Parts: sequence; C-alpha cells; structure tokens
Amino acid sequence: MQITSRLEELRALMKKKNIAAYIIPSADPHQSEYVAPRWKSRAWISGFTGSAGTVVVTMKKAGLWTDGRYFLQAENQLKDSTITLFKAGLPETPSYTDWIGGELKKGEVVSFDASVMSINDVDDLKKTFEPKGIKVASSEDLIDKIWKDRPAFPSGKGFLHPVKYAGLGRKEKFENIRSKMAEAGVDYHLFASLDDLAWIFNIRGNDVECNPVVMGFGVIGKKTADLFVKEGKFNKKDADSIAKDGVTIHKYEEIYTFIKELKGKIFIDKARTSQSLLDAVDCKKAEVVNGENMSQIMKGIKNATEIEGMKKAHVIDGVAMVKFLCWLDKNIGKTKITEISASDKLEAFRKEGEGFAGLSFDTISGYGAHGAIIHYSATPETDCELKPAGLYLVDSGAQYLFGTTDITRTVAMGKLTKNMKRDFTNVLKGHIRIAITQFPQGFTTGANIDAFAREALWKDGKNYLHGTGHGVGAYLSVHEGPMSISTRRSDTKIVPGMVVSNEPGYYEPDQYGIRIENLVLSVPKEKTAWGQFVGFENLTMCPIDIRAIEPALLSDEEKKYLNDYHKLVFKTLSPLLGKEEKDWLKKMTAAI
Repeated sequence: MQITSRLEELRALMKKKNIAAYIIPSADPHQSEYVAPRWKSRAWISGFTGSAGTVVVTMKKAGLWTDGRYFLQAENQLKDSTITLFKAGLPETPSYTDWIGGELKKGEVVSFDASVMSINDVDDLKKTFEPKGIKVASSEDLIDKIWKDRPAFPSGKGFLHPVKYAGLGRKEKFENIRSKMAEAGVDYHLFASLDDLAWIFNIRGNDVECNPVVMGFGVIGKKTADLFVKEGKFNKKDADSIAKDGVTIHKYEEIYTFIKELKGKIFIDKARTSQSLLDAVDCKKAEVVNGENMSQIMKGIKNATEIEGMKKAHVIDGVAMVKFLCWLDKNIGKTKITEISASDKLEAFRKEGEGFAGLSFDTISGYGAHGAIIHYSATPETDCELKPAGLYLVDSGAQYLFGTTDITRTVAMGKLTKNMKRDFTNVLKGHIRIAITQFPQGFTTGANIDAFAREALWKDGKNYLHGTGHGVGAYLSVHEGPMSISTRRSDTKIVPGMVVSNEPGYYEPDQYGIRIENLVLSVPKEKTAWGQFVGFENLTMCPIDIRAIEPALLSDEEKKYLNDYHKLVFKTLSPLLGKEEKDWLKKMTAAI
C-alpha cells in the first residue's frame, strides 16, 4: 500500500539520522489551520485529509491524533494504513506526547521540522521529555526528502484590500500596534500568521485555497514596517502603494537574516510562530517577549465599515441560499441530485452575487449517514444521490470582497422519524439559547456560555464533539481567533463587534447529522446597575427548516424567537427574489 511504503521510506531516513520518533503536524511555516498543498505533509504521509491532526511515526508504530470533528472520517481513511487513530479530547486518549513518552527510552531522540512546529509546541515537548532523558531536536524536513512530486510554493498574486472595505488604513493600523508595543515595552513585533499579516497590511491574495491570504511575514518596529513576500507577489502599482505607507518589501526568504540582525525586545506570539523563526533570533543582542499577537483582538473586533460589509455579504449569501434550497425542494425526487452536484449548484448560485471572490471553505454536503461525519468531504467514490427522505446537511460559505459567510442548514428531504425531529428540535433549542442570551461585558467568555447550547441535548443524554462557535474574519479566514464559544477555557472576553458562529449539532453515527449555524454579531444590550450587558444579533439570513421541528418541544419564548427571525429573513430577502423563490420563502418562514 502507498501509505505503508511512505512510512517505510520515512523510517529509513529516521534510522540514518538516529531519530526514534518524528512528529508531523498539520501546519505550514505560518501555523495556518488551512494550508497550501505544499504543506499537506500530514495528509500525504497518512492518507487522512481532515484539516486538523498530528501524526507521530516511530520505528515500529504510527499514530494519528485528531479531534471529534474527524473521528468517523479518520477511521475510514486510516483503514489498512497501519496508523492507529487516537481520538483526541476523550478521557481515555493519551496525548501524543504522553504516547511518545511511553514508547521511547532514555537517550532516544524526538524530532520534527522546526519550520512547521510552533514555539509553544516545541516548549511543551522539551518540558515533557527532557526530565525523562529523551532528547528533543529539530531536524530538516524529512518529508521533503521522500515526497518526490511535492507541490511547489504557492505562486498566487497579492492585491490591496481597499480602505472602503477595511475601514482603517495601513498607517492607522501600524500606529495602533505601536501604541500596544509601547505599553509592552518592546521594540519590534514579528507577525507570522497569515490572517494577521493580511489584516495589518490591508492585503489579500489566493496563496491558500478558500483563504484570501498572501504567504509572508511582517515586522512592525517603532518607526518601521517590513513585509516579506515572494518576489513579484504584487504588481508595481500595488507595491508602490504599500511602500508609500512606509513599508519596506523584502523577499520572503530574507526573514531569517532580518531577524538575526534585530536588536532589542522582539514581541512574538509563540502559539502562532514556528520554532525556526525563534531559532533565527540572536540571543546575544535581542530578547524575545511572548504574548498573543496584538492584532488578534483588533482584528476580532470589527470596525463599523467591516460590520457593514459583513451584513451586506450575508444578505447576498442569503439570496443564494434561498435560491439553492428552493431549487432543491422543487427538484428532489424528480431529477438526479448528488452530494457533489448539489454542492456545485450552490456554488453556482453564489457566483451570481455581487463581490463573490470564492468559497470560504470546501462545502460539506452530506446526505443521510454522511451527515454524521462532522467535516465530511464528498468524493467521486463516496458521492451519493439525495433522496426525498431523511436529512441532508449542507455547511458552506463564501468570500465576498467585503465579508465572509459560513452557514449550515439541515434540510428535511421528506418524511422524518420521531428521533430525527426530536434531535433537530433539541439542536434548534440550543441554537436559540445562544441567540437570545445576554451576559455582562468584561466577565464573559465563550466557555461561560457554551453549555447553553448543549442543555437540551444533555437532558436527552446526548452531546456533540465540536465547539459551538468560532470567530470569523471580514473577507479573511472563516476560522478566526481569538473569539470562540467552546468548552475549552478562554481568556477572550466577548465584547461588541465580534463575529462568531452559533452552530450546535447532533450526529447519530451511520444514520444522520444535524447542525444549525448562523453567524452572529456581538452587540451592546441593556445597561444596568450591574454594568453593560452584551448579546447577539443575527447576520445570517436564511430560513431554518420548520418541517424538521417538533413544535411541542419548543417553549413560547423559543417559538417567538423563531417566528421573529423568519419574519426578518422574509422582509430582508423577499425583495431580492423572483416570484418562485419568494413564494417558497413565504411558505418556509410561516409562523409555527
């Protein structure tokens, strides 16, 4: 088998270099979640194509660690690979570091490619293994030695993101960052994460599929700004415009020599920066200060222009979704529709919209049992026909020049079982609970409210193994920090201006999946003696399938919320639709 032979080639190299365990993460040199084909090393060595996971190879064993979004997918893709699946996050699952510690002996070496391992991860390895006498040492990229037809470095062109969409110019953003740098007492701030780079420098590109980013690095000094990208990334006009704002553009590869020459205090986000960049710092003349990228919270709190663009994008996207759902409803059972052809049809509707710039992620189009695979990706081999029965889950989104969308709808294709309706309604109850909640500003994190989305499911002894919400960029990454709604501890307080998804779900293995997702904007609510309260406003404009609901399970408050939301959807979208779609939308937004 191909995977087995690749593992053997890797082990042969490991033996030559005296490496007992080699770690292969899912990242690129910028610690990106979604990476260009060149850095899909973990997928290449394992056959598992999900966006998150880590592979560890020893001389006799191999394991893949991934989270609950991918358990079913990983089980399928790892069959006959000799790689063991470790379900991360479950109480009985050891971390990959604990597993390595149990496999290796004192004096043996754990290694990795330092250009794709974060500084934090390497620090954790050292803390775990050095007391046990296991050595931690970075290595060259061993996968590069055996991946003969490895894709080239991304060659997409970069372009400017105008202030009419960004809301703030580069100079203003530089000064805001410099103010934070002065508070921290640092001389330079290194940026390696691509969405931060794109936001700070008001640039966009297409180096990573579905993510409008440019491969590069940035360094902001007290009076300087330096951008490192591949030569020719921008045309002369755009390069001159960037330079006029006080930016010096360098070749991408020059970041290492540049860092080596820096003197003073350098601020680095160790979670978003690769170890190889830290290794380039000359510790004799420079000191590293660790902290979250100063642009993270700035980027996470959308300005008025970005909010306006996000709202516009969601109206355009809502029109595309209604056209698609109406088309699906009218044609199911009359013409052959498959998971892939449905996905293609939805993309075609989106392409009609103003400012469409591509998908924000690969569409998840899962019918029946495939809907239970949380991040399912239909292939020609798995593509199945949609039938007028059961549930169909479609999770999709788009990039527009002024905003990013992400929406999931679970569609009743025909008659549903009692369990399907109960589960759908309990997921809806969780979705509504998040939508209507309000909480004190300055105290509340996403972790504090995550349980609200799960309560109805928990009462039925059920749960879902993914977060309830993630931050979303403005014509940027569909998964954006630091905001999230999750069981994981977070220090990020929810404040007005943040955009986050509201997406509880439930997945019955081998039967069906349910997820209901809107993007919401955090907004100020009432102010009382207890301070300012914050809540959410829906950005997503699209009906929730009332045919899948068991109304008796909804409270009066929940029914009122749903009816009011559907009134808003109809009022917003109906003037933009043709008669057929408008009539369909009226039926789908009827009061319950």
